[in-house]
Amino acid sequence: MMLCEWKTFTTDSEVYTQEAFEEAVGDEFEAMMFKGNEEVPAYIWTINYVVIVKRYSKVLTDISFEKLPRNPVCE
Repeated sequence: MMLCEWKTFTTDSEVYTQEAFEEAVGDEFEAMMFKGNEEVPAYIWTINYVVIVKRYSKVLTDISFEKLPRNPVCE
C-alpha cells in the first residue's frame, strides 16, 4: 500500500514520527510503501533518496535505514 501522507510507526525501541524520521535521514518525506499487513514500511521516499527500511532481527522489531540516491549523477 502506497501512502503519500506520513503514518507513524513503532519498533521495539522507538516511535517514528515524520519529524523524527526526517531528522534521522536528513531529508524531507514524500511517500511510503507498506507490504501486506506489515506495521513498518518497506520503502520511504524523500526528496533526494529512496530509503530501504531493513529489519535487524526476526524476533525483535529493530530497523535500520539504507539511503539510495533517487537521481544519481553519472559523468
